[in-house]
Amino acid sequence: MKNQSVASNLDWTTVLIYGLLVFMGWLNIFSTSIPIEFTEFDFGDYYGKQLIFILLTIPVIIVVLTIDAKIYEKFSFVFYILGIVLLLGLFVFGKTVKGQTNWYGFGSFGFQPSEFVKTATSLLLAKYLSDSQVFLKNTNHQLLAFAIIGLPVLLILMQPDAGSAMIFFSLFLVLNREGLPEWYLWTGFLAVVLFFAALLIQPIYLIVVIVIIMILHYLRARRINRIPLAYLIVFVAATSFVLSVDFVFENVLEPHQKDRINVLFSDTVDLKNEGYNLNQSMIAIGSGGVIGKGFMEGTQTKGGFVPEQHTDYIFTTVGEEWGFIGCTVVILLFVTLLFRIIYLAERQKTKFSRVYGYCVASILFTHIFVNITMLIKLFPTIGVPLPFFSYGGSSLWAFTILLFVFLKLDANKVNEW
Repeated sequence: MKNQSVASNLDWTTVLIYGLLVFMGWLNIFSTSIPIEFTEFDFGDYYGKQLIFILLTIPVIIVVLTIDAKIYEKFSFVFYILGIVLLLGLFVFGKTVKGQTNWYGFGSFGFQPSEFVKTATSLLLAKYLSDSQVFLKNTNHQLLAFAIIGLPVLLILMQPDAGSAMIFFSLFLVLNREGLPEWYLWTGFLAVVLFFAALLIQPIYLIVVIVIIMILHYLRARRINRIPLAYLIVFVAATSFVLSVDFVFENVLEPHQKDRINVLFSDTVDLKNEGYNLNQSMIAIGSGGVIGKGFMEGTQTKGGFVPEQHTDYIFTTVGEEWGFIGCTVVILLFVTLLFRIIYLAERQKTKFSRVYGYCVASILFTHIFVNITMLIKLFPTIGVPLPFFSYGGSSLWAFTILLFVFLKLDANKVNEW
């Protein structure tokens, strides 16, 4: 079995889905960037550059699949440190674009290290959690796992790039899968809910709701010896959090971050300014109807009404030109990919490979969920690319490496018997 080639053990179902998504993504980039008077193929335009990026993924994939699978585990710490160094280097050599210093500039091309650090962080986290001595019920072990995730988050927030930093928190889903107490996830989820609820509801009414819920919960659970003091502590913490939301919103968040939240919840935003992008994206998606206007026939797309449509807003082209059916197909492909990765993760022979597989699924899921829901006003607008779809070499290569490292680990499991 050890003599079998990687190709014979590779999960070609996942590779096929990957290829379809990359191809469909390029078609949409082609449609958004091709000039009305198209005369010849231009490798200097977005669609031409993206084709180059796609072709360059072939040697990237070959290298990833050729490297011994044990290297990814053995040198995970080295990859992580290299990623941290690249993030630190941005503060000296980085290129500032729209107020964010998160790129290295090389002529007309750029390199965004935060995209690649997701893979490095996933590898180190998988290495750490695969240690038989690590138990996530232990506070010290929890803190070290949090530190592995938190260090790149801190550096990315300093760029500042809140969108990319937020993606790393998806790795807490992996920690939960590997034994982290569930109250961590529940606390994070409820904090987000309370934050947005406090922006919509008067604090006094929200506090009354909290009191009622806690009383009902205590009356239901007191027969299993719930401690009243614990409820008091939770109430004080929740109340303090609710009362601090207004201060945080007005004094901590950046103006553009406040605008994005206001656009989501307010009906009085200026659709010619802060509400323009979201309004145009919803018009584009909605105008596609059931079957869409047809490839390269989108009026919003051809008119250039949706800013940055080839990057974070690429899904609006799917909605306008391919319609509800096209959107459903794309989403089903993404869902199938995610379930396939989880299926493969569960059948791994080593804990390292399984944990890394769940890291891949969590990161991809968060990108897909945030990118699509923000375009239909279900989530605040955050600048994160749609995997394998959005324009950009950094994101395409980073997602490709993230996925194919796992496929290499999966193909190698035959040699682990």
